[in-house]
Amino acid sequence: MANADTPFGFKWIGNLNGSQFVGGTVKCNIPATDGTATFVNDAVKIAGSADADGVMTVNQATAGAAVYGVVTSVHMETQDSLVYRAASTNRYVYVKPVMEGDLFEVQEDSVGGALAATSVGLNADIIVAAGSTTTGLSAMELDSSTAATTATLDLHIHSVVVRPDNAIGTNAKLIVTFNNRQTANQVAGV
Repeated sequence: MANADTPFGFKWIGNLNGSQFVGGTVKCNIPATDGTATFVNDAVKIAGSADADGVMTVNQATAGAAVYGVVTSVHMETQDSLVYRAASTNRYVYVKPVMEGDLFEVQEDSVGGALAATSVGLNADIIVAAGSTTTGLSAMELDSSTAATTATLDLHIHSVVVRPDNAIGTNAKLIVTFNNRQTANQVAGV
């Protein structure tokens, strides 16, 4: 059975240490000056400022950028609010900071060919694409054409998701960790 082409960004599924998600999110702001729409499960990075209330600002991550976290939801201002953050609007989002060992499910884009079972253990970059204004979900994917041993790539591939609706091949869902994190305990080299 062929895998469905249903990108959804990065869905947090657990940690290598076995811990489960317990609501550890951070309220962040995306200001109206940001012209990029942001969706649930988008990877985001710290924008380097705060709003008038001191809430940290973030923006959508790009391939190669250090990631702060993944958007888990968009703050509902009213019951008619959009389920995503439209471009050039001031909205709060809730972000799961990416910590060491955090595991995420993501779909590969399969451009240039699908990944093989031997790709487990390799690294790859992120593909950024506009999310769905209907579902509010991200369209970020793993860039299968960048799979390599290069340590500076965004993601580390741990495994293929094992379930009946997924198989190795085009549009496979994979389990990954983020290599390049703004939450990393980095120290200067000697």
